[in-house]
Amino acid sequence: MSRRVLVVDDEPDVRVYLTVTLELAGFDVVEACDGVEALELARSNSPDLVLLDVMMPRLDGMQALRRLRSDPRTSHLPVLLTTARAQRDDILQGLDTGADDYLTKPIDADVLVARVRAALRRADQQRSLNPLTGLPGNERILGELAGRLGRHEDVGLLYVDLDQFKPYNDHYGFLRGDDALRALADVLRDVAGEVGDAETFVGHVGGDDFVVILAPDLAEGVAEAVCTRFDAIAPSLYDVDDRRAGGIEVADRRGVPQRFGLLSLSIGVATTTQRDIGHHGELVTVATEMKRYAKSRTTAGSAYAVDRRNEHGTAVDLEVDLP
Repeated sequence: MSRRVLVVDDEPDVRVYLTVTLELAGFDVVEACDGVEALELARSNSPDLVLLDVMMPRLDGMQALRRLRSDPRTSHLPVLLTTARAQRDDILQGLDTGADDYLTKPIDADVLVARVRAALRRADQQRSLNPLTGLPGNERILGELAGRLGRHEDVGLLYVDLDQFKPYNDHYGFLRGDDALRALADVLRDVAGEVGDAETFVGHVGGDDFVVILAPDLAEGVAEAVCTRFDAIAPSLYDVDDRRAGGIEVADRRGVPQRFGLLSLSIGVATTTQRDIGHHGELVTVATEMKRYAKSRTTAGSAYAVDRRNEHGTAVDLEVDLP
C-alpha cells in the first residue's frame, strides 16, 4: 500500500514538481495550496507525512505546523518544512516548533525522496516503541526474531520478568512502578552495551516483561550480568524502612497482610544451538518455559534458567544459575 504525502505550497509549479517527483517514487500525493487547506486535508485524508512550505498566504507554514502539533488527530504526523530561506535562525525556529526535517529550495528530487523515506522510517520506529521505556515493542521484537531466523542465524533469547511487581505497584503506586520498569530498562540497555555486542537487541513486550535477542554464546553472560546489576539497584527502589525490612507488606484480596521481598528478576534463556528451531514462536515458548522454571526457585534474588535440551527434547541439564 502506497504511503500518502500531503504536499503544501502556494506556488502551482512547485506543487507539480514535488507531486510528480513523489508519485514517480511510489507515493500517493494530496495537494494543498495554503496552511488552511493543509489543516483540513491533514484531518480528512489521513496522510502519512506532510511536506509543508513556510512562506504562504492566509496561514503560513509555521502557524500551520503549530496547529498540526496541537491537534491530537495530527500531532503524530512527521512534517518536513520547505523554504527558499536557508538562514540558520529560520531552520532552528522550524525545528523548535516541531518540524522533523528542513529542505531548502530548490529541492533536489533524489534528496526529497530520501528525506521523505527517512522521516517515514523514523515515524514507524517511533510508533513501535514502548512509550514508557522507549524500547522497541512487540511488532519490532517479533520482526527481529523472524528476521534472524529467516536468515538462518543462530539466535539466543532472554525472556526477562520482573518478580513481585504487582504488590510493589499496589504498595507504592503506578508512578513508582513506572520508575521501576524504567530502571530495569536502563539495566538491560547498559548490560547489552557492555556485555553484549552491536547486534544485541533489547525490547519491552509490555508490563513487566522484557526480552533480549543476541548471539547464543553471549546469552548466559548477559543474563548473569543483568541479574547482578538489577539486584544491586533493587534496594534503591524502596523507601528506607522497607529497604531495611527487606521488602513490603501488602494486603491480599481478602485483606490478609502478605509479605513480599525486594523486586527481582526471573530470566528464561533459550537458543537455537540446542535444537532446530525454525519459527520464532517456538523460541519464545521455550524461553517462557525457562522463565517459569527460574521463577519456581525458593531463594531470594534474581535468577536465570537455561534450556540445555537437545533437539529431540531430552533433558540434558536444566538449571537455575544464581549469580
